[in-house]
Amino acid sequence: MPNKIAIIGQKKKIALIAHDNKKADLLEWVKFNKGTLLQHELYATGTTGKIIEQELGSKITTFESGPLGGDQQIGSRIAEGCIDFLIFFWDPLESLSHDPDVKALLRMAVVWNIPTACNRASADFMISSSLMSQEYPRTLPDYESYRQRIRNL
Repeated sequence: MPNKIAIIGQKKKIALIAHDNKKADLLEWVKFNKGTLLQHELYATGTTGKIIEQELGSKITTFESGPLGGDQQIGSRIAEGCIDFLIFFWDPLESLSHDPDVKALLRMAVVWNIPTACNRASADFMISSSLMSQEYPRTLPDYESYRQRIRNL
């Protein structure tokens, strides 16, 4: 399958999500990285978005909570090319009613080659990268042949 390039701009469109047991950790990470985060366009699901808005003192785009479809809304925005970056502090020890949605969201991030951090260490490495302040040529498969095959069914 041939590849194509999609440019992630200097101003990143970052989705922030945290499961209940990880919200405090994400909020602490947001506080520490407030200056950097405010330079970008931020999105979040439900309660996570509300607490981040309060911490940053800035309006962000907020979707439904995860169990009500917020994870799927973020996944949809990734597929549409509207989100460049995913910070998702998920709880691997908690069984969730919307586990299929979580898996689908992570799948979309991989399909569209979106930088993804699932814990504080990976989020620290990503946000401190020199790539955060510049354009990045994201390589992704050219799915046109796949789309064509589906149309011909």
